[in-house]
Amino acid sequence: MLAPQGDPAEVVGAARRAEELGFDFLACGEHVFFHSPTPNAFVALAAAAGATSRIRLLSALTILPVYPAALAAKMAATLDRVSGGRFDLGIGVGGEFPAEFAAVDVPVTRRGRRTDEALDVLTRLFAGERVSFDGHEVTLDPLPLQRPRPPIWVGGRKEASMRRAGRFGDVWVPYMYSPEQLAAGLATVAASAAEHGRGPVEGAVFCWTGAGRDGPAARRAAVETLGAVYRQDFGPLADRYVPGGTPEQVVARLREYVDAGARSIVLVPACPDTDRAAMVELFAHEIVPALRSSP
Repeated sequence: MLAPQGDPAEVVGAARRAEELGFDFLACGEHVFFHSPTPNAFVALAAAAGATSRIRLLSALTILPVYPAALAAKMAATLDRVSGGRFDLGIGVGGEFPAEFAAVDVPVTRRGRRTDEALDVLTRLFAGERVSFDGHEVTLDPLPLQRPRPPIWVGGRKEASMRRAGRFGDVWVPYMYSPEQLAAGLATVAASAAEHGRGPVEGAVFCWTGAGRDGPAARRAAVETLGAVYRQDFGPLADRYVPGGTPEQVVARLREYVDAGARSIVLVPACPDTDRAAMVELFAHEIVPALRSSP
């Protein structure tokens, strides 16, 4: 899986190349405002849908609490239809950049509750149910092409996200996680799913990744890139959360996530923009095939 970042004007070219290279998904994140350039996932993935025919399209992650729930449902359903049923809705609560919540007049302290309420509304609307808003009953029309709904990926690192995934999600996708944390978290997700009478929820992981022939240089570039994105020193975090080094070292680390229960991995190049295309090729030709051939 591949996630384009930065200028949304580049998403069409990135989507076409990702499909040519055989990636399963094209993932696109979003923020209203952030430290670095970030698109709107619904708009960017709609452009990607028109440029591709096979690759699935994942919002990773839609910051759900900044949207009115009905509007998010409408946009997701429309995107699912224009993509021919290739859309997966990834959702997160956000909060790492409070200014975007202030800008849309949503209290950041209510983001978790708003997300749970929105997921309840989305699943009911996607199912074709009548939903009441201030006494006005409405149904979603047209419905998503995928039935009963587009797959829902729930992101997050805390226990609340695990419980949310168990209740509403098809996939749980944490970020900045170790394989050990992933395995433990998936046990909590499974318990939550069972509590709500639901079947298994798949595991995934969102991995900033730095790979190159010169392993130490790739790791340094990843640390510098992520330090700029998140405005903090990533040196102490890189070895734990960011697969980095030679392709062989990256594959070995990613296999640990697979062994911990990840069935999908969102690979995000952690490198300068000038090196991004080359790293994507490395992902496609060496890292992904090695993972797919793993027993």
